[in-house]
Amino acid sequence: MVAEIGPELADVVLQAEEAAGGPALNNSGAAALAVGLAALAAGYAERGIGAAAVGAIAEDDDMFVPGLIMTVLPETLVILALVVVFIV
Repeated sequence: MVAEIGPELADVVLQAEEAAGGPALNNSGAAALAVGLAALAAGYAERGIGAAAVGAIAEDDDMFVPGLIMTVLPETLVILALVVVFIV
């Protein structure tokens, strides 16, 4: 679905850039988009990881620490996106 609307979205952004005489997104908008997309990707990744981790922990209590680590890993995407926003 995203691949289908990608070229159309690019055309809209380029047309808006030409009409306004400047970029369609300023620095704050680009930073907000980057953090938002990183949070969306982390949530999407945690969806499957969390279900698998709970299932593994239900079968074997020794899987708690690996399950917790695997669940926390996607959240580092959002933390790194926030770090990049503050650096730039």
